[in-house]
Amino acid sequence: MQRLWAPWREAYITKLAGKDKPGACVFCRILAGKADTKSLVFIRKPHAYAVLNLYPYSNGHCLIVANRHAGDINQLPAGEYAELMELLREAKDLLQGALKPHGFNVGINLGRTAGAGIPRHVHVHLVPRWKGDHNFMPVTAGTKVISQSLTVIYKKLSDAYKERHRRVGK
Repeated sequence: MQRLWAPWREAYITKLAGKDKPGACVFCRILAGKADTKSLVFIRKPHAYAVLNLYPYSNGHCLIVANRHAGDINQLPAGEYAELMELLREAKDLLQGALKPHGFNVGINLGRTAGAGIPRHVHVHLVPRWKGDHNFMPVTAGTKVISQSLTVIYKKLSDAYKERHRRVGK
């Protein structure tokens, strides 16, 4: 498979290299920053938040992130784990309504060996999928095609979240 030159990923890789330094966790910085539009956080709960992935596998790829800096789901108290899973369902419903995917991939990578890019902070990948969304490009060109910008998807999701909570009076 050919390699796609992606110099914009250097910032991401550099952040990972400093993962053991205090304050270096990207998820903790997003949580503390409160700059939701800039960080692409579209839902915040007391123990978890939902954010669009800056390096998506597919349109609308988001992460459901525990607020607690823990590297394993077993380190989350039961209530925090339950809220993480409830937020996963809520984000899935929002993505379903806003983007109309045909299915979803849901995954938790625990530990670097399992594929976790940020192994010390629990997060769930929620990846919308469409029939034919990953066509010949990954096979013949080694390239994935992302057809919508993060800002367009963020606006759809944050508007859908606000509308849902306006309707139910929350």
